[in-house]
Amino acid sequence: MRHTPWEVKNRDKGNNSDLGVVVFTSLFPHPGQPNAGLFIRERMFRVGKHLPLVVIAPVPWFPLQGILRRWRPHFRPDAPYQEYQQDFEIYHPRFFSVPGFLKFLDGFFMALGSLLTLWQLKQRFDFQIIDAHFAYPDGYAASLLGKWFRVPVTITLRGTEARLSCRFLYRFLMRKAMIRAVKIFSVSDSLKRVAVTVGIQEGKILVVGNGVDLDKFCRVDRLEARRSLGIPEDIPILVSVGGLCERKGFHRVIECLPDLRKIYPDIRFLIAGGASAEGDWTGRLKQQVSESGLEEHVRFLGIVSPDRLKILLSAADLFVLATRNEGWANVFLEAMACGLPVVTTNVGGNAEVVCNTELGKLVPFNDQQALRSAIDNALKSNWNQQKIIDYAYKNSWDQRVAVLVEEFTKIAAQSEQAKRYGSLR
Repeated sequence: MRHTPWEVKNRDKGNNSDLGVVVFTSLFPHPGQPNAGLFIRERMFRVGKHLPLVVIAPVPWFPLQGILRRWRPHFRPDAPYQEYQQDFEIYHPRFFSVPGFLKFLDGFFMALGSLLTLWQLKQRFDFQIIDAHFAYPDGYAASLLGKWFRVPVTITLRGTEARLSCRFLYRFLMRKAMIRAVKIFSVSDSLKRVAVTVGIQEGKILVVGNGVDLDKFCRVDRLEARRSLGIPEDIPILVSVGGLCERKGFHRVIECLPDLRKIYPDIRFLIAGGASAEGDWTGRLKQQVSESGLEEHVRFLGIVSPDRLKILLSAADLFVLATRNEGWANVFLEAMACGLPVVTTNVGGNAEVVCNTELGKLVPFNDQQALRSAIDNALKSNWNQQKIIDYAYKNSWDQRVAVLVEEFTKIAAQSEQAKRYGSLR
């Protein structure tokens, strides 16, 4: 007989084994989109080593979306209703969502679509916390479910909040969700400031950045790494990693290459990533490369596993990400753990990760001249790789997870105390 995940993972954990957590997020890897929300899974599965945990990852559904896939094959890939990942139980209930329209209703429909799954789960897993990721629609949906099930809700801010807060209706819904939540976690101080601007009390918000998996990301021999990629030892290599969507800015880096080739004739730009939940720019990027005559200088590697990614990062000279917005980009720490300096845009939480000039260079967003100059200067600089690696080691997952487990334990204890006090009145 197969044990339930919380029995397997938490059999000998003492008092904490009584604290059940439901992770609630619509961005989570599944067979149809294996690379979506990996940063959430990394964070919360590590929490799950200390606390019983089940994931509810709702997926959007619309009656005609199968027809839309004829033109957009990667649109809303199917997900199994139930699956196991690393012995944790994952549910993917469907919720009604019209593509491109009425998105302000997604939070309500997400809660409604998850209601039966949560009710059935509650019969055998007495969860005490619903932990949502992203303020909208996920956090808003979780705030409704927390109200219906009478359990406290926490919300983690991850980056979309800065954009959504500029639109009145979403700002209103996010604020409502965060007011209902008992605790707000933010992966960066910049997102904390967004929440305060929306109207959330500063004392309610705790910054807990993402971490780096030092078992997966570490520097390997540079020459060996280059040999495995078939790249000569003496040419400069730039690398970018992420979903191939507009926001990540691969096209902005490609735009810099013609000028950089005048200084570095053999320069290479390696791109690791594939289609993402935000879209797929693969075709546009390849067309841009072709029109610029850069076929010999840009290599699209597709989705790269962590074991292979550390080889890619170790082979490169510089990590570049000309992104339009980020909450806290794990990939910077992963690159640093492999000894790479970073050139990126000064947006979102990037300045909190690349927090000093010994780690890399920050440039204004959409300033191509500044980006080109920063890449050129970084390639000419003599970086102290050990200092970069040491910084990554100070940002391991262990310290982040310890804070989260402590906070969840406090919240559950306070909730239980409030229930007992209420029953005595």
